Amino acid sequence: MTAPDPSGDLLRQVWGFDGFRPGQQEIVEAVAQGRDVLAIMPTGGGKSLCFQLPALMREGVTVVISPLIALMRDQVRALREAGVAAGALTSGNTDEETDTVFQALSRGELKLLYMAPERLASGGTLSLLRRAGVTAIAVDEAHCVSQWGHDFRPDYLRIGDLKRALDVPLAAFTATADVETRAEIVARLFDGREPVTFLRGFDRPNIRLAFQPKDSPRRQVLAYVAARRGQSGIVYCGARARTETLAQALREAGHPAIAYHAGLDPDARREAEARFQREDGLIVVATVAFGMGIDKPDIRWVLHADLPKTIEGYYQEIGRAGRDGDPADTLTLYGPDDIRLRRTQIDEGLAEPARKAADHARLNALLGLAEATGCRRRKLLAYFGEDLAEDCGNCDLCQVPPKLFDATQAVRKALSAIVRTGEWFGATHLIDILTGNTTEKVRERGHDNLPTFGVGRDHSRAQWQAIFRQMMGRDLCRPDPERHGALHLTEAAHPVLRGEESVTLRQDTTASKPATVLRTQVSEEDEPLLSALKAKRRALAEAARVPAYVIFPDRTLIEMAEKRPQTLDQMAQVGGVGAKKLESYGRDFLAVIAGEVPDMHPQRRKLAGRPEGALFDRLVAVQADLLRGPDGTEKPLSCSTAQIRRIAEARPLDQAGLARHLDQARLDRFGAAFLREIAAA
Repeated sequence: MTAPDPSGDLLRQVWGFDGFRPGQQEIVEAVAQGRDVLAIMPTGGGKSLCFQLPALMREGVTVVISPLIALMRDQVRALREAGVAAGALTSGNTDEETDTVFQALSRGELKLLYMAPERLASGGTLSLLRRAGVTAIAVDEAHCVSQWGHDFRPDYLRIGDLKRALDVPLAAFTATADVETRAEIVARLFDGREPVTFLRGFDRPNIRLAFQPKDSPRRQVLAYVAARRGQSGIVYCGARARTETLAQALREAGHPAIAYHAGLDPDARREAEARFQREDGLIVVATVAFGMGIDKPDIRWVLHADLPKTIEGYYQEIGRAGRDGDPADTLTLYGPDDIRLRRTQIDEGLAEPARKAADHARLNALLGLAEATGCRRRKLLAYFGEDLAEDCGNCDLCQVPPKLFDATQAVRKALSAIVRTGEWFGATHLIDILTGNTTEKVRERGHDNLPTFGVGRDHSRAQWQAIFRQMMGRDLCRPDPERHGALHLTEAAHPVLRGEESVTLRQDTTASKPATVLRTQVSEEDEPLLSALKAKRRALAEAARVPAYVIFPDRTLIEMAEKRPQTLDQMAQVGGVGAKKLESYGRDFLAVIAGEVPDMHPQRRKLAGRPEGALFDRLVAVQADLLRGPDGTEKPLSCSTAQIRRIAEARPLDQAGLARHLDQARLDRFGAAFLREIAAA
């Protein structure tokens, strides 16, 4: 007989899930066994469950170190809604909230304690955790320990000391650790001793990748959002002012949209974050300051209205979409001005030359992704050291393969024009020379006498703009900030200019493409019910002052709309409906689907959706038949519903086992019949 799986039972009862996501179960088991663990999992891969579930499987408190206050508060709210005793100690707490956490710790009631890393600097923290009975440490965003990373948090360096002082196992989780960062995590959190390491990869196959050259970018943004009306999304912009103007344009087009950037006062930023979490279909137009602490699982799309700074930044930002595992969409708009801006920011920065070279290399990786001629996901994952065996089928280039052409001669002509004009001019003037356009500027400088004058008439001006953009994207030429953005050749250009290397480019890359619409919700028949379920969720969330997805995520409502449960037992089978949420919200949502439903005794509700529930019903029926004995003439006798629930859960196989739940009189009246029903079940 197979031993029961306590992790699987808790997964169903608390979170309402019938199974783990790929890669979760092995990590949960290792953490629950008290082993030191390092897990690198993609955003949306279910990292939090991998330390929350083991915390319920062991004695004592698990302390969770996380750098994101908003994220901690969201997770604590979600855990409490699921019936898990959790609390947080952060600078965002009120005095009353902090006192409540301290009282729960002193009474031994908490299972998970979230804590900001800055609190580790407090002298009283270690003694507090010892008194609380901490038996494990979990570290979220573990890459923050890396002093070379962009998210470095100095207080993360104290975590290793905490582990040694408490002498408890530690599980570290991150989504963005390369080889060097992983080594630093091991050295600083595990004293250099190798933990059990799980590398679950970087791929997010549910996210569609797409890039598009800018061509009337505001129109492109409005068309993209219009095709996704009613879905929650983020538009990232490179400048604060642009967030305001784009948000206004979206509102004028009938979309609910708000701006978010670091220049807003703190109250306005908090209100924007709260609205985004609470409201269905809201769009936030933001700088990259937005999103790090947002745990909203049903963001359906992310649009970059401007080119991100690095491929790491791009990957982190698109990773905020589709955290529920359902299909999500991304689009990045870019153009020559974006490339010039990013190059200039690097060149005019104060970093050392080696760091500038590294920053240019990272930008090159992003531009290579933008100007790719084949599967984008393969190129993206290759940057992170992963090999995708075959094309993904879920990027724009897989779905609509680009037309390619041998651009070697065109690129050599362009490079020659750059050299022959002394690397003193930008693309506009160079295109005038190549197309034979005799402007006043061309005549004044005698550039109409150059050998390259008019040699590119076989390409239109728009085609040359695309060629120059792709040349910059391949880092064959760069704008020079000291020469007002004039293009100059890079080392990579010389083999092409000498005829030693060929160049393949894409055709028609400046033409805008039709917006691709992702159908991620329900059939037309189920749409009215889904809207009604969302309205009920919104009302409950507003009453409880929690984000809507804390009540139920979209995926759960979609399953309700499709399966249309008619009883609490059927409702309990819906993914995401755990025991506590069934108790709290089951009747509310069932009423939307099936109208008013008969009440169910609280003891029976605890067994809803489980085989024990059906056995409970049969035992109650048997009891009713024997209420006055087999012949109907004896004194009435019954069991309490709590007794029947305990029998249904324990399933005793003989009179001795049943006697642990019933006195002799009830054992005589019901024992044999109860045992027959248990055996039949």
